[in-house]
Amino acid sequence: MTPSTPTTPGSPLRVVLIDDENLIRSALATMLSLEEDIDVVAQASSAAEGVRATSEHTPDVAVVDLQLPDGDGLEICAAIAEHSPATRCMILTSHARPGYLKRALEQGILGFLPKTTSAPQLAEAVRAVAAGRRAIDPELAAETISSGDSPLTPRESDVLEYAADGASIDQIARRAHLAEGTVRNYLSNAQAKLQASNRHEAVAIARRHGWI
Repeated sequence: MTPSTPTTPGSPLRVVLIDDENLIRSALATMLSLEEDIDVVAQASSAAEGVRATSEHTPDVAVVDLQLPDGDGLEICAAIAEHSPATRCMILTSHARPGYLKRALEQGILGFLPKTTSAPQLAEAVRAVAAGRRAIDPELAAETISSGDSPLTPRESDVLEYAADGASIDQIARRAHLAEGTVRNYLSNAQAKLQASNRHEAVAIARRHGWI
């Protein structure tokens, strides 16, 4: 495929969507395409496809899910920065937590929004990120300031959150796209860091501090 040319002044902002949930990705594409100044030039359902798409199309903005079967959204953004330096990334996720936001900001990512964001808010965020401005969910930003530093890694937080409803190791593994042994290791590490006697107590402690 011949690489697309970068956006010229006055032309629509060019966006690549990277999300493995087909229904959500398609809905996002439809909503953004209703905006006269935004053009969704490619969609990808995996990290590898997403990096290839940004390399081929050099979009203004890549909207990236935080968790994909073959990669972490923040790692994908780092790869995009290497392969398509002109592309700015924003995270759109159902796992909007302080730990992830802090990592994103440290990495220089400008946008970080939950998937509950409305279509108009998402479009405005795309415009802001394309212009080099921040687009951060205000509630998450406030929570991040007040939560303090979590001792948990983002993946440990994920696994604890999946365990909160009493899910089995097998169920957590499927949801998090991890091996069962890896899930057990993450749960054990989280319990140790939080000085909890079991996963349920670890969930309660983490929630009380705003870490999940």
